[in-house]
Amino acid sequence: MTGATVTDLYEVTMALAYLHEGLTARATFSLFVRALPPDRGFLVAAGLVDVLDHLDGFAVDGDDVADFAAALGRPVAELAPLRGLRFTGEVRAVPEGRIVLAGEPLLEVTAPLPQAQLVETLLLNQVVHQTALASKAARCVLAAGGRPVIDFSLRRTHGVEAGMHAARAGAIVGFAGTSNVAAAVAYGLPASGTMAHSFVQAFPDESTAFAAFARTAPGPVTLLVDTYDTDEGVRRATRVLRVLPADRAIGIRLDSGDLAALATRARRVLDDAGLHRARIVASGGLDEYAIDALQAAAAPIDVYAVGTKVGTSADVPYLDAAYKLVECAGRSVMKLSAGKMTLPGAKQVHRGPGCTDVLALRDEDAPPGTEPLLETVMRDGRRCVPRLPDDVAVEAARRRFRADLAELPPVLRAIHRPATLRPAVSPALQAVTDEVRNRLDRQTRCTLTLRH
Repeated sequence: MTGATVTDLYEVTMALAYLHEGLTARATFSLFVRALPPDRGFLVAAGLVDVLDHLDGFAVDGDDVADFAAALGRPVAELAPLRGLRFTGEVRAVPEGRIVLAGEPLLEVTAPLPQAQLVETLLLNQVVHQTALASKAARCVLAAGGRPVIDFSLRRTHGVEAGMHAARAGAIVGFAGTSNVAAAVAYGLPASGTMAHSFVQAFPDESTAFAAFARTAPGPVTLLVDTYDTDEGVRRATRVLRVLPADRAIGIRLDSGDLAALATRARRVLDDAGLHRARIVASGGLDEYAIDALQAAAAPIDVYAVGTKVGTSADVPYLDAAYKLVECAGRSVMKLSAGKMTLPGAKQVHRGPGCTDVLALRDEDAPPGTEPLLETVMRDGRRCVPRLPDDVAVEAARRRFRADLAELPPVLRAIHRPATLRPAVSPALQAVTDEVRNRLDRQTRCTLTLRH
C-alpha cells in the first residue's frame, strides 16, 4: 500500500533512539477515540483492511533509510540501524462494520517498541479517516428510514483515495450504490448515475436533451430537471419518459431549490401521467440533517444521493483519536495529562446486549452474556485471518453493521442530540489504573522533593 516513509518524522527519530538505547521489548499501543463529537452517538469501525495490507509487508529498506537521512539532513550511516526493520508484531482489532463507543480500542498493536512506534502515523491515518466516513454515512442510512442512499462524493472528496474510502464506507453501512466506477468494480457495488446540467445545456432545449439521453443511455433513464425552470423541466421529462417501454427503469432528479415542495409537485405530475413507477432522486448538498428534514416533511423522494458533506464528513472532519502506549516490557503505563488521561494495560471490550460494554484487561474472563469485540487479526507480523476479496470483505462488514445496528439503543441513533454511552470499566482494570496512578504520583512527589 505505502512505504515505510509514509510516517511523521518524530516516529523515525523515536524508533532510532529506542534502537540505540536497546529498548526493543514488546510494547502495546492502543488506538481509540477519546470522546465522540457532537451529534454522534456511536462510531462504525473501518479501515482495518488497509492497515493489515500495510503491516503485512512493512519493512524499512535501503531507500527508506536514505530518505530518512535526507529528511533529517544527516549522514545515511546514522540511520542505518533502521535498515531491515520489519513488523513482526500482533494486531488485535474490532472487525470492520462493528459499532464502537468512545474510549474503546479500535485496535491494539503489540510488537517490539521501535516497530510499534514507527507504524503509528499510518494506522491513525487509515483507521480514523475511514471510521469517521463510515460513522457519517451510517447516520444518512438511519435518517433515510429505509429509502436508498447513493454515494455521489468522488468529485468533492480530498483526493482519489479518499473518494474510494467514502464509497467503501457507504457500502459497509448499507448505501445502495455509488457513482464512483472504480469503487463499484472494486467492491462489487451497483454503479449509479444520472446526467449533468452541462448535458442539458449542450442541446438546443431541454426536450431535445432528454430525448437524446433516453435514446442512448444504457440502464435506468433518470433525467435532471432543474437546469432552467424545475416545474417545466418535470413536465418535459414526463413527455419523454411516458413513451419508454414499461420495463425500463425511469426517474427524475432534483438537485436544487425547495426539494420537499418540488418533489411533491413533481410526484403529482408524474402520477397524473401514469408514471407511478418513476422514481424521484434528490441531491444537492444532502447529508443526514437534510435527509431527516425531508423525511419529516413526508417529501415523496425515493432515493437520496449524497456527496460533498458526506464524502468529507463535513460537520465532523476528524475524530479526537489517539495511539497511546499502554504497556511496555510487561509494565502497565498510562498518561496523566489533564483531559487526556489514558487507561493502562492491554485491553478487551466485552459487549453486552444493547451496547452495555465493559472495558477490561485483555485476559479477563468475559462477563456472562457478552462477546469480545477485539479479535486477533495479525500474529508474528502476518495475517492470521484470510485476505478476502474486496467485495466479500465489504459484504461481511455490512452484515456486521446490520447486526450491531439492530441492537443499538434508539437514543444512540438520534440524528439530533443523540445520547452517548461509554463502556463500564471492569474492577480489575480500575485496580490496575489506581495502582499505576499511585505509583506515578509517588514518583512525581519524590522528584519534586529531590528538586527542593
